[in-house]
Amino acid sequence: MSDSRLVYICDWLPPDFGAVGQYSVLFARDLARDRGLHVTLVGLTSGEATHSVERFERGELEVVKVPVPAYDKARTSARIRWTITTNTKLLRAALPYIRKAQSVLFTGSPPLFLHWIAPLNVLLRKRLIYRITDFHPECAIAERGSASLFLRLVLTLTLLWRRRVHTFEVLGHDQAIRLNEIGVTKDRIVLKRDPSPIEIGPDTPPLARPPQTEGKFLLLYSGNWGIAHDTTTFVDAYVEHHKSGSGTVLLWLNAIGKGAATVAEALDEARVPYIRTDLVPLDQLASLLRTPDAHLITLKNAFVGYVLPSKVYACVDSDLPVIFIGPTDSDVHLLCDKRKSSSYFHVDVGDTNRCVRLLEDLGTKQSASSAKKIRLVRSSV
Repeated sequence: MSDSRLVYICDWLPPDFGAVGQYSVLFARDLARDRGLHVTLVGLTSGEATHSVERFERGELEVVKVPVPAYDKARTSARIRWTITTNTKLLRAALPYIRKAQSVLFTGSPPLFLHWIAPLNVLLRKRLIYRITDFHPECAIAERGSASLFLRLVLTLTLLWRRRVHTFEVLGHDQAIRLNEIGVTKDRIVLKRDPSPIEIGPDTPPLARPPQTEGKFLLLYSGNWGIAHDTTTFVDAYVEHHKSGSGTVLLWLNAIGKGAATVAEALDEARVPYIRTDLVPLDQLASLLRTPDAHLITLKNAFVGYVLPSKVYACVDSDLPVIFIGPTDSDVHLLCDKRKSSSYFHVDVGDTNRCVRLLEDLGTKQSASSAKKIRLVRSSV
């Protein structure tokens, strides 16, 4: 029956890397297993087209993977072409299932899919649920610093089509505030946070630490370090920590994205040490996140409420200290600050001096801890 069918649309599905896709699989499975719905999850793959079905006592999860090529994110023209082509392919693949369903839940990734599904829904008249993981084109405007004529046009159309969405699912209170600012009433907004995509806790076994990290305070940045994430504050502080300070803190860059490339280039140019490794498979992610001495999260001020770094949930669950370089009105700060199990350190974007002091403090504690271990070893000989 149509009232028990829902189509869920997102971008990259596992094993391809993409936080939105990882969470979409979790949510779609919960809807099928716990609420007895027939859920069709339609997403992207870099591999072959596949179709699979997972049956539960009452519900059913159908997964449809649509093959699309990767693209050069650094080139605006390539991003635009990819978005148009991909959204069209995704909608065509989902359309047969949408016709049978009552509701369509779609995410903020791929960008601007709203401009495909909302106009079509004028005819289809399905219930639209928008899990607004990222705001587009607001992210593009924040990246540029101002809106071009083209982006102003896209924003105008976006606001028009958002009026036709029945329910918005937001990841944080900061996103709800952004929606309120453009006229979306509170009764159309539901706060539904992402869970950690993995089970992780104090008992999760860590991976082996990378070579040459003995005696170092290992600071991990994992996942996507993209356009929304500040790089300058940390890089400037980290270089000073190694040039003029103890140099005890060692960055472990297990990340992809434009920001990751920027950080690596800056540290190479400054000739300061860091470790860079490839992303680990999802089944090793929990152990990876239990391996360092602390986690690093960053966010630019302009992206507050437009982006909520998904890594925050797993970082919080890891029970390790977290350093957040970003604004306090982001829900990243809220989520980190309210936990009591481990340390949390906040640095404002641009406050390089505070970041340097923090790195020095962490390095000093690490040196003291290493010295204590040496004394214990000697006393036992």
